[in-house]
Amino acid sequence: MKKIKLKKNEDKRIREGHLWVFSNEILEVESNTENGELIEIYDFSGKFLGVGFYNKSSLIAVRVLSKNKIISLVDFFREKIDNAFRLRKEIYPYRDSYRVVFGESDFLPGLIIDKFLDTYVLQINSIGIQKNIETVVKILVEGYGAKNVLTKNEKYYRDLEGLSDADQILFGTPDEVIISDGKVKYSIDFGSSQKTGFYFDQSDNREFIELISKGKMIVDAFCNSGGFGLHAAFAGASEITFIDSSEREIDSAKKNFQLNDFKNLTNFIVDDVFNQFEKLIAEKREFDVVMIDPPAFAKNKKNLAVAIKGYEKLNNSALRLVKSGGYLVTSSCSFHIKQKDFMEIVNRASIKASKKVQLIQFNNASKDHPQLSSMMETNYLKFAVFRVLG
Repeated sequence: MKKIKLKKNEDKRIREGHLWVFSNEILEVESNTENGELIEIYDFSGKFLGVGFYNKSSLIAVRVLSKNKIISLVDFFREKIDNAFRLRKEIYPYRDSYRVVFGESDFLPGLIIDKFLDTYVLQINSIGIQKNIETVVKILVEGYGAKNVLTKNEKYYRDLEGLSDADQILFGTPDEVIISDGKVKYSIDFGSSQKTGFYFDQSDNREFIELISKGKMIVDAFCNSGGFGLHAAFAGASEITFIDSSEREIDSAKKNFQLNDFKNLTNFIVDDVFNQFEKLIAEKREFDVVMIDPPAFAKNKKNLAVAIKGYEKLNNSALRLVKSGGYLVTSSCSFHIKQKDFMEIVNRASIKASKKVQLIQFNNASKDHPQLSSMMETNYLKFAVFRVLG
């Protein structure tokens, strides 16, 4: 196995459990080491630190797999996937669909696996994982009865690894499936859905929404396939307004509403959320619950200042639409927006809106998205429910 040596004093993070070695931390790489190759990592003094997949084309030059030497990659993948499945079956004994593998958090850096009944969707963000994908598929088919396996990759992350973003059907013939998220049903069309097909990271938070929705007028902005609004409908909301800039997502939300045979009053609006909020404010509309779950405004540190302004404007507009005694439900999936930043954003937005807010619920991603205490990059989602007064 080829070897790399780190610069002096660049081993501390790895010893503490972080799973990324950056390119500027490496002193030496053994000649002819190929991208995606499994390599051994040594500190400046020559002490063994672990093994990982190497990629000279990426800022993340090594994704650490283990602090021990790996004899068989097949056995390694099987052990990690088995451990990941065991956790999900314990925390979600009645669910048939969830995130099985959450990359670094399940000690498989660069690999995401989502389970939709017997269809598995992979997102591959590491060239080392890409080179071993047949092993992953075989484990899912032989060990877990996968009938279909496909990829739904994100161009942004694939570009960072120097990989094509073309998706593949790796096994079977995937078709549309109907899954349950709590007590709400969703139709998943893998050909047109965003990300891996479903936002499992908000599953636990969607169920919380049911507690504050009965008899209420609701706005679900950035609604995607209807997630939060559908749970509000299940809980007996009097009226739900779904807003998304994508006509395809609004069509999906309508389809899922009909699939559940809900009878609540609804409005389905295709529009930019910022624009639609301004229209509703101009009309002096008010709602009991306004929910905003925007895409990531800051995918890197360079965009952070602009992203903070965007989140503040969005939360300010949302607060102006909430009745006194109602609720603002707000999320950010930008890792670079820390919890402290997030709370300060809402506070500034509330001051500008002349509203007082009380935090009644704060959460991160659902339990099938575990976090590593040694790697804060695994903690990205902020979800908060504020009671609004004034």
